[in-house]
Amino acid sequence: MKTVSFTQMKNGTKDDYDLLAEAEKPYQAGTADRILEELRRQGEDTLSGYQITRLEHGLQSATRAHREGADIDWVVGALLHDVGDGLAPQNHDRFSAEVIRPFVREEVAWVVEHHGIFQMVYYAHHYGWDANARDRFKGNIYFKSCSDFCERWDQASFDPAYANELLSFFEPMVRDVFARKAYDPDVLRAGVVVGLPEKT
Repeated sequence: MKTVSFTQMKNGTKDDYDLLAEAEKPYQAGTADRILEELRRQGEDTLSGYQITRLEHGLQSATRAHREGADIDWVVGALLHDVGDGLAPQNHDRFSAEVIRPFVREEVAWVVEHHGIFQMVYYAHHYGWDANARDRFKGNIYFKSCSDFCERWDQASFDPAYANELLSFFEPMVRDVFARKAYDPDVLRAGVVVGLPEKT
């Protein structure tokens, strides 16, 4: 395999960096594969103290989103909102958001990034923490989207009896999202609030 000539980046030539740009293309194209593999790995880990695995929680969240008629960004965002749990348990929400941020609507990435603090409304009082910590974001255009996401799809998805779809059902959606051009303004739609589908 051809390699660059430098041992310090500052000494790299244009040929070196052209080589790297080409070499990175297949790696970037494999992003969906690595994400799906991480989800499968999460299926082997029971959430400590919970009745289901991390994968099952993501599948339940995504299934609820899909069954309510949410678009692909919401469904994939719901599936992957906790994908960072394994490597970044203290800031998994921000970690997960960075995984999807280049490929989904800004609204969805913001919701995934902030869902951790929004979820505190359900349990923080048991620890003597501020259950209303999310109120600092009340002026944000995505506040309601995040509140709804947590109420309808996240906090409700820890049920071992819930008949969720399998990962194979969502795999084509994951592949479609991660095949998008990164940071495409037509995908990111900065400042656009779609919100969750109306409940019927």
